[in-house]
Amino acid sequence: MSLNRNEKAAVVSDVAAQAAKSQTLALAEYRGLTVEALNKLRVTARAQGVYLHVLKNTLARRAVAGTSFEAASDAMVGPLIYGFSEDAVAAAKVIADFAKTNDKLVLKGGAYGGKALDVDGLKALASVPSKEVLLSQLAGLLKSPVQRTAAVLAALAQQRGGGAEAEAPADAAA
Repeated sequence: MSLNRNEKAAVVSDVAAQAAKSQTLALAEYRGLTVEALNKLRVTARAQGVYLHVLKNTLARRAVAGTSFEAASDAMVGPLIYGFSEDAVAAAKVIADFAKTNDKLVLKGGAYGGKALDVDGLKALASVPSKEVLLSQLAGLLKSPVQRTAAVLAALAQQRGGGAEAEAPADAAA
């Protein structure tokens, strides 16, 4: 069933609005996927905050025209599923992780930061830890020097405290 002109305009504006607030676009060919597998992918994507949509490539090109995702227009060939995410790695991670367990989903590319990503670039982006993990690693790095300094000071205070007690009885005896 084809869409009429108004429906196409609504789809383009919806995707353009999503693209305007997203950082990443991931593209994958879904040829041969079962409806059950596609629904599982959609549920996973929704849980991760990824906007996942099967679009006609001409409508997708119109929607991303003038955005940072226009660089991926050359990869928009064939039956594709489009994943947009506000999180820099979420769309790439959801699609790449699903492709690992389902050989019918084939990564095609994407865009991030105004640059087109090939398959290897999309996999590299997917391998970056999530924002929460990166923040916890940063907090650990910031905490480490303070914790080490406190441990050294505590050991120094204990050593001096023990040394002062040993000297006090020797002074009292003299």
